[in-house]
Formats: sequence, structure tokens, C-alpha cells
Amino acid sequence: MVIDIHTHILPKDLPDLEKKFGYGGWIRLDHNSNGTANMIKDGEQFRVVKCNCWDPVARLDDCQESGVSLQVISTIPVMFSYWAQPKHTYLLSRLLNDDIANVVQNNPKRFVGLGTIPMQDEKLAVKELERCIQDLRFPGIQIGSNINGKNLSSQKFFPIFEAAADLGSCIFVHPWNIMGKNQMEKYWLPWLVGMPAETSRAICSMIFSGIFEKLPNLRVAFAHGGGAFPATIGRIQHGYDSRPDLCAIENNVDPTDYLGKFWIDSLVHDFDMLEFLLKKVGNKKIALGSDYPFPLGEKMPGLLIKNSNLSKTTKENLLYKNALDWLAIKSNYFE
Repeated sequence: MVIDIHTHILPKDLPDLEKKFGYGGWIRLDHNSNGTANMIKDGEQFRVVKCNCWDPVARLDDCQESGVSLQVISTIPVMFSYWAQPKHTYLLSRLLNDDIANVVQNNPKRFVGLGTIPMQDEKLAVKELERCIQDLRFPGIQIGSNINGKNLSSQKFFPIFEAAADLGSCIFVHPWNIMGKNQMEKYWLPWLVGMPAETSRAICSMIFSGIFEKLPNLRVAFAHGGGAFPATIGRIQHGYDSRPDLCAIENNVDPTDYLGKFWIDSLVHDFDMLEFLLKKVGNKKIALGSDYPFPLGEKMPGLLIKNSNLSKTTKENLLYKNALDWLAIKSNYFE
């Protein structure tokens, strides 16, 4: 069994939201004759995507080739749209979530959905979160690493985390709205440097604010192997020890104590780094994640794990058991 917790999907057809809402910034899809589509934002091309970004049949063909039993599907982070008027992001979230629910409904043994919610408005966010869990039967949601520049530690977002814990919802945190993006656009640095930093930003924000202490049952996974956090935990702990007046103002638990208490995906592209993560967080909190179907993802999801010299137990944990724990799905789900 192989579960990929980090894959992205879009509806095949998106409405003209600029026309609908009266202002720009929205993504639209312009389909090409060769089966690809251009993601257009404010008249400029954001990204070209292939049909496997929206077509479940194409995705299942790819899963067959790579040996993936189940994909956990979530929207592309650019679709979060936290910058927009909350009521409009709420409507877009419903559209995206309904599309994911439809994909899951048609292939319930091959896809599991994560919803998206309008994080900039806690009341609307909780409302859509409840619909995702209670009506659409998703195991959880995906959120960004910051919300319009505000860290996840902001008290504004705590009611959302509290609702997620009460509902039994897991959370997948993905970097987006990358800090410093405008200062380092050349060389694809926002994706290569900024994203790992963003993920560490999110982890540190949740640790230092005490969210994990206040909500011990909250199941959170972070993308891209936890970003820069695992490799800089020594610096983070030293900073916490040397300047508690700055770092320990809301939580007096050592940052290192949280290693192995939240999940991270396996997307590090390097076996030495994967071994390092196993030494730091253990083999119970790393789950296969590929970032399918994008270029920075693992082309053959799970190949790094399968081709390694890790024990059979560790491989099974990384390939599917840890994902089942995070999703709170029973192993007989596929039977």
C-alpha cells in the first residue's frame, strides 16, 4: 500500500471570477489544444499545467505507473486567495471543495480530499471547515504557512485550530505567499529558498505560541520535509535557551520536544536528508508526499523510500501507515 499525502488538483473549468466579483487577482484556466492549460492571473501566465492536474483518469494512470494506492488531493496554494474579500474566498473555497468531493465520490478508494477554507475570516473559515468534515466527509484541510503576512500564531486563527481539533480534522500546512519573494524572484529562489523558510516559519509560530500544548489532539502535517526547520532546530533551540525573553513568552516547552510530535512529508529529494529526518523525528511521523503533479515534486512518488536500505517496518510506516495515522483512516479503508 502506498499513500501520497501531498498532491494538488484543480477543477477543469473555473468561472471568470474577475468578472463575477469585479476585481483582479484571481486565477483562470485557458485550455490549449494539446491537452494543457494556462493558469492566468491578471492577464499574465502563472503556470502551465497538464491534464493530470484536473483529470482523475490521467491521475489514476500515473498512480498505476508509480504504484500509488491512494492520493490525498488538495487545491494548489495559489487558489487559497486569502487576499480577497472573505465572502468571495468563501464562495471559491466551496467551489474547489465541491470539485474535490466529486473526484473522491467517483473514486473513493483511490482519492481522499483535503478542503480549503477562507482563513482571513475565522467565522467563515470555521463554517466551511465544518462543511468539509461533516458534509463532504473530508478527513481534514490544507492551509497556508501565513495568512496575508500574519503568522499562524496569531490569536485570530486559534478558533480555527480549536474547531479543527474538536472536529477531528487533520491539517496540512503548505508554504505560500513567500516572504521576500519580490526581492529574490531570479533563479526560482522563492521556490528553492523561500518555501523551506516559510514552512519553518509556520512550525516555529505554532510551537512558540503554544498551539500544540493547548490542542494536544490536533494532527498537523507540514510540507517538504518540514522545510528548513529540522536542519535548523539546533539554532532554534539555542535561540530559545539564550533569549527566553524573546522566544519563551507564550510557551515554556523546548522546541526540540516537538520533534516527532507533528507529521512532515518525505519530499526532500535526498536520501541522506531522509535519514537525517528519521534520526530527528523517528519513523512514525514522516509520510510519503510527492507534490504531484509539479516539477519540484518526486517524479515517481515513493521511489526514494522504496529504493532505500531502510527496514521493512520503516518503509511501511513512511509509505502508508503514518499517513493513515495522520488522516485517522483505518487500514481496511481499501478493502
